[in-house]
Amino acid sequence: MPVPWFLLSLALGRNPVVLSLERVVGPQDTARCSPGLSCHLWDGDVLCLPGSLVSAPGPVLVPTRLQTELVLRCHEETDCDLCVRVAVHLAVQGYWEDPEDEEKFRRAADPELEEPRNASLQAHIVLSFQAYPTAHCVLLEVQVPAALVQPGQSVGSVVFDCFEAALGAEVQIWSYTQPRYQKELNLTQQLPDCRGLEVQDNIQSCWALPWLNVSADGEDVRLVLDVSEEQRFGLSLYWNQVQGPIKPWWHSNLTGPQTITLNHTDLVPCLCIQVWPLEPDSVRTSICPFREDPRAHRNLWRAARLQLLPPLGWRLDAPCSLPAEATLCWQPLDGGPCLSLVPPLPRENVTVNKVLEFPLLKGHPNVCVQVSTWEKLQLQECLWADSLGPRKDDMLLVETRGPQDNGSLCALEPSGCTPLLSRASTRAARLGEQLLQDVQSGQCLQLWDNDLGALWACPMDKYIHQRWALVWLACLLLAAVLFLLLLLKMSRVKAAARSRAALLLYSADDASFERLVGALASALCQLPLRVAVDLWSRRDLSAQGALAWFHAQRRQTLQEGGVVVLLFSPGAVALCREWLQDATSAPRAHDPHDAFAASLSCVLPDFLQGRAPGRYVGAYFDKLLPADAVPALFRSVPVFSLPSQLPDFLGTLQGSAAPRPRRLAERAEQVSRALQPALDSCFRPPGAPGTGRRMGPEAGDRT
Repeated sequence: MPVPWFLLSLALGRNPVVLSLERVVGPQDTARCSPGLSCHLWDGDVLCLPGSLVSAPGPVLVPTRLQTELVLRCHEETDCDLCVRVAVHLAVQGYWEDPEDEEKFRRAADPELEEPRNASLQAHIVLSFQAYPTAHCVLLEVQVPAALVQPGQSVGSVVFDCFEAALGAEVQIWSYTQPRYQKELNLTQQLPDCRGLEVQDNIQSCWALPWLNVSADGEDVRLVLDVSEEQRFGLSLYWNQVQGPIKPWWHSNLTGPQTITLNHTDLVPCLCIQVWPLEPDSVRTSICPFREDPRAHRNLWRAARLQLLPPLGWRLDAPCSLPAEATLCWQPLDGGPCLSLVPPLPRENVTVNKVLEFPLLKGHPNVCVQVSTWEKLQLQECLWADSLGPRKDDMLLVETRGPQDNGSLCALEPSGCTPLLSRASTRAARLGEQLLQDVQSGQCLQLWDNDLGALWACPMDKYIHQRWALVWLACLLLAAVLFLLLLLKMSRVKAAARSRAALLLYSADDASFERLVGALASALCQLPLRVAVDLWSRRDLSAQGALAWFHAQRRQTLQEGGVVVLLFSPGAVALCREWLQDATSAPRAHDPHDAFAASLSCVLPDFLQGRAPGRYVGAYFDKLLPADAVPALFRSVPVFSLPSQLPDFLGTLQGSAAPRPRRLAERAEQVSRALQPALDSCFRPPGAPGTGRRMGPEAGDRT
């Protein structure tokens, strides 16, 4: 499949796409402004204290927008530092409270007066620059001539040269006035490292930087560090969380060059790679190449966990930030969809790994929290699953309040919010007057309340069997009969599913393949299937012999309507070809415990005489054996590639008892997850530790 990391490796190689930077000579900071304005940079640092908001006495000069540009501040030709140039765009805000003050201001700047005064609007603009662990503030004094002062109009900009910063650092810039007339402007910027700029020959800390390429290795990812054989460097994998500090995942000190493999299941969007030479004050280069990778986003949602914390708290645990929203919903007792409480309750953006509170007065077991993206619902947890007991047969009433203190009540039902005093044929409409009296008499529990409305949970137990007792009894009897019929049908289906037997035959090529077979057999037992495999019958094999054991298992499996599964591997294919090439001569001796070798004397006649369809099924692991390697004789029965054709394979094994496609896909996913560890172990290439490293939580030094 196409992998976008090949494009990334081109951008991160020895000759990356670079950005040429302007050079600024001299260590002194400077300020300049647009034509018509005058500006002055105050000497020395100022305190980075914005202060409280104050009301403007009239038109004032305020910053409206920040712009940044990267430049090089050079002391010598090859001794430069990265510097951030900041441009602050200014505008006039506010109006004169007294028209006489405005008239005086205009007359003072009138050039036709005999003695005009230099009237102007003056402002003190603070620029605050933070790049962990340092902070630096400067003060700019700006004056605007009265002729340019038009409320609401832009008057120009002032440019500051410049704030020095480290390569690869994240910087935050604020701008506000003293005194402060409005909320401060802010800008966050991630500065590039040595790879993204034309600085390798100008910044000395870039000279010894290790170079890192990220590329595809099948389903996995390969990190190639191109450094000299004796250079020592540090490598760290970490989760770069926007909401919270960096969370290290794996760290190691290495000697180059190195090739390291990451399992594709470990990828998440915020997984970043940081590399640096093991030298004092060395520059660290970080890249986060998996932000747009679809598999990384799928892995992130698989790892996310939604926890409910009593009494009214909840938390979403995930290694990365999630672009999702959380909403509350009402889960009726009869199941069905969870009915959204938006409105009246608002949606909230999710902050991961942080305890949040429900906007409720009291908890209720029917209240659930949902986490969803714009595409679909991802997670849902309900309060009843924790500490509030089982769900209740309560009716949720939504009260809406108008501006004149007049309100209305409706009942939340799957068809919508039904007005209590309506002619609808729903339970809430039939009991509308009684429910309204329950709210007024305080028999309903108030879950939420504000100026716009309220939520009430009203018990419905007391209304059961009050009316139409005979009709309800007839309905209950009919429901009981239908329920018994359903139970009878389900019991038959379950019995049929449990009675289906499967005999698994394979060639014991090596220990890792046997472990893979054992994992497959264990997973099939959960479907449910009754699985027979020689791995679990070593004592019977020793007592009866492989041939007798196979005859007994095959006869029992086929008599019960089961199926014999031939699991092909390189060893199994070789044995089959040996029998097929010389069926008349006696085959060579095999392991007395090898049921596959012993079974070929009975299996091959079934295929040669056309008795195999309906009794046998073939399978092979697609990474271990090519599809055309299975002998043609055995293709008279279905042959499945695993794990890619797991749903079809499981459906064939279960036969008429196979569940619906959606349920079958879920079971296939469960079997696939159960096989994954054994597959990883079986398919790991030999000698991998010598040429590269397979990394995971158990590799390296966790920090």
